[in-house]
Amino acid sequence: MSINILLVEDDIDLAATIVDYFEVESISCDHAANGVHGLALVEAHDYQVILLDINLPEMDGFTLCQKIRESSNDTPILMLTARDTLVDKVTGFDAGTDDYLVKPFEIEELLIRVLALSKRRSGQVSKLSFGKLVLQLRERLAFFDGRELKLTPITFKLLEKLMRESDKPVSRAVLMHAVWGEDQPDSNSLKVHIHHLRKQLEKVQANLLIDTEPGYGFSLREKTP
Repeated sequence: MSINILLVEDDIDLAATIVDYFEVESISCDHAANGVHGLALVEAHDYQVILLDINLPEMDGFTLCQKIRESSNDTPILMLTARDTLVDKVTGFDAGTDDYLVKPFEIEELLIRVLALSKRRSGQVSKLSFGKLVLQLRERLAFFDGRELKLTPITFKLLEKLMRESDKPVSRAVLMHAVWGEDQPDSNSLKVHIHHLRKQLEKVQANLLIDTEPGYGFSLREKTP
């Protein structure tokens, strides 16, 4: 899998070193020198990992991290900073970071952490959105345009996985693992719960479809007019 990451760092020499190192490791790394530019890049592109300095011009790293999370973006975030107090670390995790690396650091350790983060999505997001469909992850509630969907714990997990992967189809195997882990039921159980999820979307008149991808799985998309 190709890895595309974003580095938001105002130390140009450090940024150049990181970008060049990752290029040797076949990792594509975009760079922004301030928080406002960083936010614009996050909104325009999909990244596997985001690296944030804290002391950034125009918008600090804490604020940028918080804005990323408020937009329901679950890309893993790693903060790079010389600020190593417990208060700073707590503030960072409260803002939504997944990991924290104090400067100066060994660039090999940064690579190890980036590779680990790139294999998952962030658990720091409290809300997922897809059009007017909103999932409140901590409360385990789902709404479309303010109307609540009546979901079982299993259908909630299915919808969460489909929303997290809404840019592409999700295989049956991946969906079943996301819901049941290693202790999986027969394949008919997935069909039953997908059917229930479709019915709930119909009840709230959602302009969304759960499409069957023949021989593969399912995808969540908006209805075309």
